[in-house]
Amino acid sequence: MTHYIIAKFIDTCETAPLVEPIRTLFEETLKIPGIHAVRVKPCCIDRPNRYDLMIEIDMDKDALEAYDVSEPHRKWKQEYGHLLQSKAIFDSETSL
Repeated sequence: MTHYIIAKFIDTCETAPLVEPIRTLFEETLKIPGIHAVRVKPCCIDRPNRYDLMIEIDMDKDALEAYDVSEPHRKWKQEYGHLLQSKAIFDSETSL
């Protein structure tokens, strides 16, 4: 499946400098059995009605529980949660 995190940061937050540290953080999830790939994609359009960042994690469905309690997930919430205005979480079947 693909686990998506779509994030909108607060207006006072400059997002460009956050992309690489967030990418590095989420690449740590590749150590979790069942997680196969991670992509961190910043939005390419600067408009107020757009979200700023999309994180895609390709994983086995049964890896979601391990991800939820992982250190990278905890750090994401701790280090970036206060900078988020909103986020959406979406899981989909991965189609080939």
